[in-house]
Amino acid sequence: MSAPLIVLVGPMGVGKSTVGQLLSERLGAGYRDTDEDIVTAQGRTIAEIFVDEGEAAFRALEKEAVRSALAGHEGVLALGGGAVLDADTRALLAGQRVVYLSMDVEEAVKRTGLNAARPLLVVNPRKQWRELMEARRHLYEEVATVVVATDGRTPEEVAEAALDAVDRQSARRGRLTPHCALRDGER
Repeated sequence: MSAPLIVLVGPMGVGKSTVGQLLSERLGAGYRDTDEDIVTAQGRTIAEIFVDEGEAAFRALEKEAVRSALAGHEGVLALGGGAVLDADTRALLAGQRVVYLSMDVEEAVKRTGLNAARPLLVVNPRKQWRELMEARRHLYEEVATVVVATDGRTPEEVAEAALDAVDRQSARRGRLTPHCALRDGER
């Protein structure tokens, strides 16, 4: 069975897509984003799915997209911010190299202004973001094998920190990732 090299989780706007693409380039592996998978399969934006069918319908699509990607993707995989809400999805993440990209609300404001087309942040974005994080932070931490703070860092710095953290975690377990061999050869 195939498995992703790295799975990225974290809140909306943390930079999972940007960092994921950088990681895939550095690892020489493919990149996949489950939110993009859903948009492609449905032919409409996530915001449109939320408006037309509701959050429950979107979460069902998300659960299937994550299951499919975990089973069939061998590169870097980014999950949507709410994917960890599903207990079955969290169970599927057990044994994976999961990097939780974290940030505080002030960083979220800097990055997104909290006014982007985010269906869960339409009324009071700052307050809703805080509430989402209060509900999700422990779930991100539960599935994560490593946590990388993104506050005040460039995407390149976050990608490097994620690779270093995964390397250290893999070395402690006596397993080296393809990245370790690649980086050792580069030095």
